[in-house]
Amino acid sequence: MNFALNEEQQAVQQAARDFAQNILKPGVIGRDRDQKYPADEVRQMGEMGFLGMMVSPEYGGGGMDTVSYVLAMEELSKVDASCSVIVSVNNSLVCWGLETFGTEEQKQKYLPKLATGEWIGSFCLSEPEAGSDATHQRTTAVDMGDHYLLNGTKNWITNGGTSKLHLVMAQTDKEKRHRGINCLIVEADQEGVTIGAKEDKLGIRGSDTHTIMYSDVKVPKTNRIGDEGFGFKFAMATLNGGRIGIAAQALGIAGGAFELSVTYAKEREAFGQPIAQHQAIAFKLADMAKDIEAAKMLVYRAAWMKDQHMDYSGASAMAKLFASEAAMKHTVEAVQIHGGYGYVKEYHVERLMRDAKITQIYEGTSEVQRIVISRNVLKGQLYVPMWADGVLAH
Repeated sequence: MNFALNEEQQAVQQAARDFAQNILKPGVIGRDRDQKYPADEVRQMGEMGFLGMMVSPEYGGGGMDTVSYVLAMEELSKVDASCSVIVSVNNSLVCWGLETFGTEEQKQKYLPKLATGEWIGSFCLSEPEAGSDATHQRTTAVDMGDHYLLNGTKNWITNGGTSKLHLVMAQTDKEKRHRGINCLIVEADQEGVTIGAKEDKLGIRGSDTHTIMYSDVKVPKTNRIGDEGFGFKFAMATLNGGRIGIAAQALGIAGGAFELSVTYAKEREAFGQPIAQHQAIAFKLADMAKDIEAAKMLVYRAAWMKDQHMDYSGASAMAKLFASEAAMKHTVEAVQIHGGYGYVKEYHVERLMRDAKITQIYEGTSEVQRIVISRNVLKGQLYVPMWADGVLAH
């Protein structure tokens, strides 16, 4: 079992870390305070190849593996989760879905723009009454012969105000329930597309989260992804990979809080010595290190399984569940270690704590992840080394 990163992966990791520390960090507190979309930073991430990391070079992407993508997500998220979620959505939900399931015409038309950051994409599944239960889509796509007539509302859409391309899940045949859902490619400047106000969020305040309304939008049938009724399967397959990105984001948030806490605990003195020498603080750091390392193994393994074309649905759910809960727990501990300084914005950890919460919610809540994991366990499909042929090994 080889845990070493190859040279390309190490280079990606270092490039992402340098970019996060040198470019993202100086302005991250102000962007969070002002809810400012990081337009310049996103442009630079596109130039560096972070927005199309796994896209084939023939479509303008980096052709990298999922592990490299996870490493970049982790380093970016240590500093700015608002920027990393933009990277996650564009890579995992939009580019990967298009390249895996789209037609050659769709890939040629859209992927080069998305992979280079010329365009940013958004994934439009959630609705006011369809969050965790994505089968009950109220957005409709009425078959008009050569096109669909799209009507409905999508909520909590990351990149909603800046994306040029929307992947929209819509119900075409209500009688078929989830088997009647289609995924449609919608360009944001089409007539009938309206962008709602930006959401005022607890965390990831720099990211662009909006409600999007569609009113009699004409979508050509050539913009449907897959066969008629493939939309729900498309969404679920795409989210399986998307969870790896969010797991990496949670891992990075926890790691960023940990690194800040170690530095602060070595410098801050109380009772005549650095607080890191006090067992109460040292044990907090030990628990943080333990859980972050465990999360890292789960996240990297899920990414590796995806690269090996294995069934990674259970692994990605485990990685997201554990990493997001570790991020929430240990960003709270980071604030505690910093004491009063942890409660002010200058020391970053209060922002990381606010950012951590969303990782337990989007791309499947922690409750949904437990459903996915338990189903895999009961089917004997969960990849755990102590299991052999679906029977517990002795």
